[in-house]
Formats: sequence, C-alpha cells, structure tokens
Amino acid sequence: MAHLELTGIVQRYGSHTVVNGVNFCVETGNIACLLGPSGCGKTTLLRCIAGFEDIAAGEIRVQGRRVSSPAYKLPPEQRQIGMVFQDYALFPHLTVAANVGFGLTGLDGGQRRRRVAELLATVGLNGQGSHYPHELSGGQQQRVALARALAPRPQLILLDEPFSNLDVDLRERLSLEVREILKNQNITAVLVTHDQHEAFAMADEIGVMAEGTIQQWDTPYRLYHQPANRFVADFVGQGVFLHGRVIDERRIEVELGVLQSRLPLECSQGCDACGQGCGVEVLLRPDDIIHDDLSELQAEVRYKAFRGAEILYTLRLASGVEVLSLVPSHHNHALGEKIGIRLDVDHVVAFKTATRAFRAKVPSIPSHR
Repeated sequence: MAHLELTGIVQRYGSHTVVNGVNFCVETGNIACLLGPSGCGKTTLLRCIAGFEDIAAGEIRVQGRRVSSPAYKLPPEQRQIGMVFQDYALFPHLTVAANVGFGLTGLDGGQRRRRVAELLATVGLNGQGSHYPHELSGGQQQRVALARALAPRPQLILLDEPFSNLDVDLRERLSLEVREILKNQNITAVLVTHDQHEAFAMADEIGVMAEGTIQQWDTPYRLYHQPANRFVADFVGQGVFLHGRVIDERRIEVELGVLQSRLPLECSQGCDACGQGCGVEVLLRPDDIIHDDLSELQAEVRYKAFRGAEILYTLRLASGVEVLSLVPSHHNHALGEKIGIRLDVDHVVAFKTATRAFRAKVPSIPSHR
C-alpha cells in the first residue's frame, strides 16, 4: 500500500483549472518532488495534499486513509502532515526551542524538552535552543522549520520551495543534509521546487509538471536520459535540439554523424518507431559532445562559461547551428577559435518533426537551458 496516493486530482479556482487529472503515489520512506515552472500547479497540488485547498475531483489518501475528495475534506490539523514553508514561518517572538516545541501538545514539560533537544541535535542545532530566529542564519532558520515540522512525528512532510531564499552553495549543501535527515528518520516527503538541481539532490522520484498535469513521473536518471516528451527534454538539464533523419530503427543521421541507439528508436509519441527517412529533432546534452584535438570535425567557440573544473562552451557548427559542450577547464580556448569535437551519445533522445525532409544544413535556433 502506498504511503501517499493521489487519484485523478482536479482543482479549480472558479472556471480556471489549475490541477487537471493528476495521479501519483509515494511509497513509505521515499522523497518525491513536484518539479516545474512557475504557474504549473505544483504548489496548489501540495496545498491540496495538506488540506488547505478543496479538490473538484479525485481522491487523496495518506496511509490508506481518505483525507480529501469532492465530498469530504479532513481538516489540515487532523492529517498528521508536517509542512515546511518557503519563508520558514517561524514565530519571531519565540525562542528556537519554543518554535520547535510549538506543536507538541499532550506532552508534559520533561517529555517536551527531551523531544526538542533530540530534534535540535538531529538538525545540527545543539545549544541553539535559547536563541531567537533573527539571531540565526537563513540556513539555521530552515533547520528550525524542519525540526518543528518533524516534532509531532507526522505521517508525511511537505516542503514548499524550502531553499529558494538561500544562496546557491548553501541551497545545495542543505538539500543534501535535509535528505539525509529525512532518510535517517524514514520520513515520507514531497518537495515542491522549480530548481532541478535541488530536485535531483533530494528526490528519489520526480514528477515534472506543466499546465496542471504531470508530464513524466520517474527517477532523476530516467528524466534526464529518457524524457517522455519534448517539454521534459527541454526543461530538465541543458541541451540543444539538432535536426536529423532516421536511417533505420537504431540509427539517426545528424550533421555531426550517425548516432547508434541502444534501444529501438522511439522518436514519435504513440509509435513504436519512426520510418526510414523520418525527420526528427535529436537532443544533444553538453556531455554528449566531447572535445577531441584529433577529430577532423571542427566547431567554432562562440561563448564560454567558466565553471571551475569545467568550461561550458557554446560551439557553432559548419551549418551555423550552435551546440553545447562541457569540457575540462584546462582546455581553455579563445572565442572564435576552432576546436575538434566528436559525439559520444549513450542515450539517443529524438522527437518527430512536422516534415520528413532532412534539414541539418539549415541553421536553426538552439534550445538553450
């Protein structure tokens, strides 16, 4: 039995449908993520799970118990669900210990103090209980918010953009630490974010959302290497789409050469394979294009972004099409310089184009992420 199960969820504001027929389930101890751009419905869906929003259709169950349907809604305070908000929502007039222990009703003073001390140790805030929220850093405040959500031993934790107010380095480090805390406690959680790096760092499974629907529910690895449609391919990771032509069900020809597919080619939704000569758009990730001084295939350096150990190059091919390549930073090339490249594609991702003509020599506008 799934720990959290959503079936056919629809949510509307008046005549505007925000969530449209969402289905997914999360097993006990797993961390799931709803990932998508602003306005896709992910936060509204989280609020439906928490009980803050009514649903127009479908059913939400937590550990087999119905908590929401169009005809029934269990009050939020009775759902045994913890919530971590984007702005932390700490009480500024209460100490850290008082904030953490706020929801611990029904415990005597000693039990409450022991539970608060245990949680502060769990989130790495030993000795901070007497401080006030304004005396803590943003990362420490987020830990307090997490400890407060964990305090009543909830069945489920919901995290709404929990790291968006933090700087990039702290965000990445804290997301890994929060994942470790949740895993050690065997807590089932659902995270909402628009940041794919945050989603990849924390989640066991991710649902990519667009326009109120889940486009693909999968592991981070499969979302990146085997996207279900063009939206997921474009939203997750960086990449450029290159025109190509299907040779047969295992080979595609593009301007840079012939790609061999390990799996039968599925470049058209609803079809097992495209026919010979079918026009496709092939997704090339920065790690698919390798710098190779010995290669006869040349590309011009148009832009470069230094990333420490690596440089992300934007390279212009002979046709004028631009692609991305991630190269070790000791290969430091000047703008306008031509460098050797070769393809090294493990997973061929292709989508059918409207025309069957092969137009790889025609310049196109790349889809940069």
